[in-house]
Amino acid sequence: MDFYFSFANVNAPTQKNGLAMSNTQQGIIHDNDSLSRHLFFSIQPAADIKPILSQLAASINTEQTVVGLGEVLTSALNVNIDGLKTMPAQSVAGVSIPSTPYALWCGLRGNDRGELFHRSDEIEALLAPEFVLEDVVDCFTYDESRDLSGYIDGTENPSGDNAINAAIVHNDPNLNGSSFVAIQTWVHDFEKLKAMSENEKDDAIGRHIKNNEEFDAPKSAHVKRSAQEDFEPEAFMLRRSMPWSDGMQAGLLFVAYGKSFDAFEAILQRMTGAEDGIQDAIFQFTQPVSGAYFWCPPASNNQLDLSALD
Repeated sequence: MDFYFSFANVNAPTQKNGLAMSNTQQGIIHDNDSLSRHLFFSIQPAADIKPILSQLAASINTEQTVVGLGEVLTSALNVNIDGLKTMPAQSVAGVSIPSTPYALWCGLRGNDRGELFHRSDEIEALLAPEFVLEDVVDCFTYDESRDLSGYIDGTENPSGDNAINAAIVHNDPNLNGSSFVAIQTWVHDFEKLKAMSENEKDDAIGRHIKNNEEFDAPKSAHVKRSAQEDFEPEAFMLRRSMPWSDGMQAGLLFVAYGKSFDAFEAILQRMTGAEDGIQDAIFQFTQPVSGAYFWCPPASNNQLDLSALD
């Protein structure tokens, strides 16, 4: 994950990629909020989708709410977005990577939980009845950007122009300014975490919990399985994950933006051991229970640009 699954704030980008910045949903790039709320929708059979999407595009500010369209939705519109697909389900040596596709995702960010609730209520009402709200995940920051396992999250996240180069499409005139996002809900087993010694947890992550320093950890350590610069080509993503909790169940909502899904799939393949038989040690205490891919359209003046759907 530089799971921990890395999600530090991104430094302000320069103007090198000004075009990609100006026509991108700004909520992807700027990340200064302490809370987030994620809405996952399905669509009703034979729903009249386009008018509702137009209303959504006109009503939201993409600096505060990022919108992603699933292949379920684009297929219903008979539109092909090059690179968009459904996340494949996988099962490798006891590790299951589920696929739970949705038609639409709205990622809301802010600093007031009540405001996020009212904003999500407005979005649900606007989309009904054609879209059905299937799941809601509330997220928060913890102890200066730590995962609930206690380890600092975001150490390897790209920043500035590197973040834009990793996350935003800027070499395809039909898709420039857009992004592809992979979202997974990971559930932590805190009983297993409590039963592990500090050394065992450090070996699983590949960093010391006390000072976040990397060390010569086992080959199964998470930082070694997911080091983005160790892939060919390099597998950099812009990650926006946050801890979540619901009752006494909790974990990490993994959110990773890319100019394609290639980097995410390369890292996940190595984590599961499909590449060389060595599984990521984090599977000792956490497992994904959902997974979906979305395409985040470009934006104009902080409003969604859905012209690709025409």
